[in-house]
Amino acid sequence: MTNPLRLVLVLHQHQPVGNLEAVNEEIYRDSYLPLLETLAEYPSLPVNLHVSGSLVDWLSARHPEYLHRVRELVTAQRIEILGGAYHDPILPMLSHTDRRGQIDTFGRRLGQLCGVRPRGMWLAERIWEPSIAADMAACDIEHTVLDDYHFHAAGLANDRLRGYYLTEAAGQLVALFAGDEQLRYLIPFAEPEETIAYLRGIAQATPGAVMVYADDAEKFGSWPGMRERVYERQWLRRFLAALTAHADWLRVTTLGETIDHVPPLGKVYVPEGSYREMDTWSTLSSGSSRPQGTWRNFRVKYPEIDEMYCRMLAVSRRCEAAAAEADDDPTVAVVREAQQALYRAQCGCAYWHGIFGGVYVPHLRQAVYQNLIEAEKHLDTAAGRSEPWLSATIDDFNLDVHKELQLANSKLSLFLAPEAGGSLYELDVRETGSNLLATLARRPEPYHPQPSATATSDNEATTQPLVYDAHCRRSLLDHFFDASATLDEVAMNRAIERGDFVQGRYRARLRRTGEGVCAQLARAGHLWGRGVTVTKEVTLWAERATMNVHYELTGLPPGQPLQFAIEFNFAGFPPGTADRYFVDARNQVLSDLGRRVDLPAAPSLRLVDRCQGLDVSLAVSEPAGFWAFPILSTSRSQRGLETIQQSVAVMPHWRIVGDATGRFAVDLQLSVVTSPAGSHPALALRPVPQQAVAAAAPRTADSTVRYVIDSAHEQIAPKSATATPTRYMYGL
Repeated sequence: MTNPLRLVLVLHQHQPVGNLEAVNEEIYRDSYLPLLETLAEYPSLPVNLHVSGSLVDWLSARHPEYLHRVRELVTAQRIEILGGAYHDPILPMLSHTDRRGQIDTFGRRLGQLCGVRPRGMWLAERIWEPSIAADMAACDIEHTVLDDYHFHAAGLANDRLRGYYLTEAAGQLVALFAGDEQLRYLIPFAEPEETIAYLRGIAQATPGAVMVYADDAEKFGSWPGMRERVYERQWLRRFLAALTAHADWLRVTTLGETIDHVPPLGKVYVPEGSYREMDTWSTLSSGSSRPQGTWRNFRVKYPEIDEMYCRMLAVSRRCEAAAAEADDDPTVAVVREAQQALYRAQCGCAYWHGIFGGVYVPHLRQAVYQNLIEAEKHLDTAAGRSEPWLSATIDDFNLDVHKELQLANSKLSLFLAPEAGGSLYELDVRETGSNLLATLARRPEPYHPQPSATATSDNEATTQPLVYDAHCRRSLLDHFFDASATLDEVAMNRAIERGDFVQGRYRARLRRTGEGVCAQLARAGHLWGRGVTVTKEVTLWAERATMNVHYELTGLPPGQPLQFAIEFNFAGFPPGTADRYFVDARNQVLSDLGRRVDLPAAPSLRLVDRCQGLDVSLAVSEPAGFWAFPILSTSRSQRGLETIQQSVAVMPHWRIVGDATGRFAVDLQLSVVTSPAGSHPALALRPVPQQAVAAAAPRTADSTVRYVIDSAHEQIAPKSATATPTRYMYGL
């Protein structure tokens, strides 16, 4: 065999931090295990394999035999293992310290597992920027794979990509291979003969060419219909047999072997970019004929991503400072635990949106916050922070040039945005590692159906129309509606906003109040064209999982009936299960968390989640009506359009008329009680007034859509519906 075409098969396996146990098991059964077993039957066909650190951790706990088999194949030189950043983060969003920390930590882990450290690495989402080369070289990584699309941006046509190039940063060289887009669409979707014909044409035109197929292993069995195609109809065996049959001109090899025996084509500097689809998804203009997207613009399209990102950066800075100050072995060990939690929080899947859900998947967002909170708790320990403690901080936490406020103790951490309606945009329960406000606003997407159409949930048509939000679904948002406004109008965003407070700018200051700290937020705004001032004081004390809010409205129009409502949005409370429900002041269960609730004058409303061990109570000093309704988004996955419950909106509201002085005041108390998961006392279902459960929400879309946070707890659904988890199957 003289001057053969070299074909490199690079397979990427990854499931994100926080993914559902049931989904991981399904993908392991349908894709990872049969793929490895089938490849092992063809000893002349080596492959490059990347198994992400988060998946390695899961496999170590659930299927160590899989990793043992991988090690055997690595030892036999049947697999050339690829490293990467440990939890598959988007590298441009990390500091250089975190990039190198993730790459080096994973390299050491793979060295222990496989007996050899990786020479090359997988680049998450193939999101590249030139400075990454220096980070790779610093961790003894020689090469990685981009898409041919990256090289096109540097001016190289396909006929100049039949090998690999060197690139340089800070005087360090690494090799860049170009994954072929045509191969990515042929394998495993076309018949093997089509791929062979394509490769033969290249071999004839360019003797000695190097062709790289680099893609996600989930396509080999986990995508819809692919298990039947790849394994039951024997596509994979037919493909591997075809490669073997053409060994006279086609050599299947690895990236490392290619570098060892083939000289580079030259040097190139590839600009920032990703694969073609990612550029389309991240562009800010859906009508652009040539999308020039950048991953960073996901932080513009989805402010919730930006909030996670900025929060992650703050924890990263604390970790780096703590590592520099650690002066004894116990402290170093605690800081290392904080760094590992930070690395898990940097898993890239929740920081973008394409066909795979990403930020739309609630349990992935919660996993980010859970690990950030865990990292902070370790850092508090390393700093010797003793309880009880209480802090109040003013800083630009979300990097928008405006100052935000943080009130925190050992139980809760509150973040307030004066410039955005004086809203509460993050509420961390430190004991459970939950951000109760990690929700997502409903936004139009290019793939959404026309307004007259309906979305699809659980493969069934729903009657839920698409509803979009004019603002982020935060908490402590102040609404003024007509006195006649109804739950249905508010839930469907049809109620007319009579004030300018929801997104208005509030003045803010911090002060001490007894043993607590108080953030005072005030806005002189307008209501029906009349000047009205809203003042809210948020108070937190040490060692209490309770937040008190005092509201005072002044300048109300005399004799003008109106409805004042305060919006809260609680995330992480999935619908349609018997152990998650609303509870009224009489300890009666009203409904599951996927239905609308319309309580008349009541002193409180609770959201109970026995699965997570969370009990959130919202109590008021003046009896209020309580509206509660699910926030349902529609996003795209491999299975089509899916409806997901992002949060539960709870709105205490009062029909008021200003007194002689035009004043109204009320106090709210938000309390969180935690208990070991599953141990919260069960409450028996009792008859409740039918008017409490809104007739406007029949058991259709609001109740049949569901996802699973913890697969260890059985999902209990009405007989007319089937509980189906919101899936996150990684891979394009």
